[in-house]
Amino acid sequence: MTTEDFSKSVELLQNYCSDYLIDVTDGQAILLLKHLDLVIEKNKVLNLTRIDNVEDGIIRHLVDSLLFLPFVRNCLEKPDDGDVLDIGTGAGFPGIPLAITLSSRVTLLDSVQKKIRADQEFINALGLSNVNFSMERAELLAKHRSQNFNVCTARAVAETNVLIEYAAPLLKMGGSLVISKGNPSDEEVSDALRVSKICGLELVSRETFELPKHSGHRELMVFTKTSYPSVKLPRKPGDAKRRPL
Repeated sequence: MTTEDFSKSVELLQNYCSDYLIDVTDGQAILLLKHLDLVIEKNKVLNLTRIDNVEDGIIRHLVDSLLFLPFVRNCLEKPDDGDVLDIGTGAGFPGIPLAITLSSRVTLLDSVQKKIRADQEFINALGLSNVNFSMERAELLAKHRSQNFNVCTARAVAETNVLIEYAAPLLKMGGSLVISKGNPSDEEVSDALRVSKICGLELVSRETFELPKHSGHRELMVFTKTSYPSVKLPRKPGDAKRRPL
């Protein structure tokens, strides 16, 4: 992007965010757009996203990720402290935008080595110091980081009931799972509510949003850990999808 284009993009991003009552400083907007630019450039050699232009990326990656921000802040014990885990982070969404706009420690989790290596390049280029990486499955991470996280996030990763099972052993008591979904079916929501009881989580919030320029419908759901699971978790890798609770 040229300097003029970059300046226009900063203004566009901030205007979009203000529509959702989300404040993004000039410095944060610059880092967010640099991340997007890095993703688009990296995508030329590594398949990270179907989005290949800045305006779509601002809406479908940056704004879409920043919708998590007020929910994550509300779930943290202190406004800018705690540990956040982004499950299935891919190109770093929403994890890197959250790391840019929060002081919390953010761990990016993905089992695909190429994606984690790309995220490490992005973080180094952005100069962020509050980000960690984990290249493994959620079930394996839970073996050595059980009840370590205040918040888990997930965007376009798996069915809600599967994400609940992934998050339950990773969350501290009172911690929360924040999920973004497009148009979850009644069956998916029903399965999620059933599995959440088994896993010790409770649905405490469900809000809907429309992305700018008719770019999609989003539902943000927050599940809070209120008790311990009634089954032993984590199960073997893959069981959550192959044999749902």
